[in-house]
Amino acid sequence: MSKLIYIINGPNLNKLGERETSKYGSDTLEDLKDLCEKKITKHKLQLDFFQSNSEKDIIDKIHEAHKKGDAILINAAAFTHTSIAIMDALTIFKGPIIEIHITNIHAREEFRHKSFISNIAYGIIAGFGFQSYELAIDAIVEKLKN
Repeated sequence: MSKLIYIINGPNLNKLGERETSKYGSDTLEDLKDLCEKKITKHKLQLDFFQSNSEKDIIDKIHEAHKKGDAILINAAAFTHTSIAIMDALTIFKGPIIEIHITNIHAREEFRHKSFISNIAYGIIAGFGFQSYELAIDAIVEKLKN
């Protein structure tokens, strides 16, 4: 059976293609999901692609991944900088975690420079647009081989 990768997306990412297109581009969350599905299929993995604007729903999805998943790729969006609860949920997960950001959070407002996820993540990929997700999938494939 192939490994199950959870890609978890936080608040306002459902507005990709509409929100701040100069930073995030004109592609939608559905376009991002399609891109990830193609990449995951190429690696013969399974994908659970999820987005929520609710901290509770994200935590519940992380708890589900703890039971079923082999890795988590997470773009917690604004919760990256505010949610100790999401960080605590991620510490329960036993597999590798990669933090993803579409933009370079360190080239943005100062409050975005602090991440509660970074210190527990295997790695961080930021600033490459949707390619950040593709790079994260490639990185997790290599990590799961070891």
